[in-house]
Amino acid sequence: MKQARQNSSARRVAAAPSLVRVCLPLLAAGLLGNAARAQTPTQQITGPTRPQPVPLSGRAEPANPVTVLQQTTPAGTPGSVDTLNTTVTVQGPYAGSRPDGTLAPDTLPLTLDAALKMGLRNNLGRLSQDAGVQQAEGQRLAARSALLPNINIGAAEVFSKENLRTAGLKTSLVPPSVVFNYDDLRGLLQQSVLDLVSIHQFHGATEQVKSTVANARNARDLIVLAAGGTYLQLTATRARLDASNAQVEYAKSVFNRARDQYDAGLAAKLDATRAEVQLETEEQRSISLQADLDTQSLRLARIIGLPIGQKFVATDVYGFQPLTGFNLDTALERAMTHRQDLVAAAASMRAAEAGVKAARSERLPSVAIRADAGIAGVAPTQTSLGVYTVQGIVTIPVYNGGRIAGDEKQADAARTQRRAEYEDARAQVDQDVRQAFIQLNAAESQVKLAERNRVLAHESLTQSVDRFVAGVTDTVEVVQAEQAVVQADDEQITALYEHNLAKLSLARAMGAAEETLPQLLRK
Repeated sequence: MKQARQNSSARRVAAAPSLVRVCLPLLAAGLLGNAARAQTPTQQITGPTRPQPVPLSGRAEPANPVTVLQQTTPAGTPGSVDTLNTTVTVQGPYAGSRPDGTLAPDTLPLTLDAALKMGLRNNLGRLSQDAGVQQAEGQRLAARSALLPNINIGAAEVFSKENLRTAGLKTSLVPPSVVFNYDDLRGLLQQSVLDLVSIHQFHGATEQVKSTVANARNARDLIVLAAGGTYLQLTATRARLDASNAQVEYAKSVFNRARDQYDAGLAAKLDATRAEVQLETEEQRSISLQADLDTQSLRLARIIGLPIGQKFVATDVYGFQPLTGFNLDTALERAMTHRQDLVAAAASMRAAEAGVKAARSERLPSVAIRADAGIAGVAPTQTSLGVYTVQGIVTIPVYNGGRIAGDEKQADAARTQRRAEYEDARAQVDQDVRQAFIQLNAAESQVKLAERNRVLAHESLTQSVDRFVAGVTDTVEVVQAEQAVVQADDEQITALYEHNLAKLSLARAMGAAEETLPQLLRK
């Protein structure tokens, strides 16, 4: 029995070296595997670059945020004519602003030039477009980064406990687990060598920046139209109010004469009552015009960014000056070159074309380099050695389930839409210029006729009052003459406003309104 136990022990001792010879390679393989993981970058080969979807429309804002709407107003009296009635409508961010400056205690005299400068500085439409330019430039830089080297530095300290039983080591001669600890510090480089998707996306982002910059410049023309049109409306309302106040004083003098004649028994009470009603009518008209003037002042203050609560008075008054220096052909030629919304539409179309090229390039191979270099070891100061990895990667698309075809269809739809928007923009520019000349021609003839009617109405009123004082007629004729004067004054003011507003519309239609407007609009 004792001999048998000795033989069994001898067999176990003899078997031990064989077991060690089997386990040690496996253990070494585990150690080497961890060491390899410590010195191998975690980057893996990825699929080809996907292009960013291009928005279907290239227009940055709703259509026509600032519009000039012209209507014909029927004649109010037999002696008057049909008149044009044009209004300036301002919507969206162009109706607001960032208030700027300090509140002045006195009434501020405001010229048109000062109003335009304030609007171009403070209007929310300009600020929004400037933010859009900044955003587009950021997107361009992000697209460019895919073509430039990307370098990062990474540091890691790894603690890892491995279960050796999972490697098939079930003997009691080997511990069931082992703990590893190592440090890794290296710089990582990734560089695209040939990636046509990223190249075309960068070109598209560059064109989008150009489109956004052009939209920002176009916003300045819209602000000139919004602020300038509101300013002209304000001065026209001021002129109507002054004319109405003059008519109040005239009606008051007529009423006083009618009352004196009634008191003296030279006129009927109806004449005095009629004159009194006419006076109250003129006073109410002045009250309505004052309210209209105050409302328009608030609108202009919001458009140009005056301090909240600032009182001001529009000081510039523009008379009638025939248009010189431009005809329809020269205006159209200038507009096709200087209209920034047309420039923006062209750049937006080119951005969509770059998007189509990017989508098609997904089918082509791409080449990239990835590399890292640094040190790795058990501890930062112990057994640290230099390590590096260099990878040259060629990615060839093979099958993607129709995704590339879908990207191409989306990109092609955006290109088709933006081509249509560009052609629409060209037609709109042509229409704007032609419409401005239509308004100019109509307003010019209206100014001349309205001035003759105004002179005739005032002369008729003077004669009617003289006849009433002489007792030849009653207040019916005087009241009718006063109403004709009111109508003639209003038509003359409206005609001047229409003519000057048509010049402003032409400046906007031709583009670069800041520089063009002083050539067209003169006092």
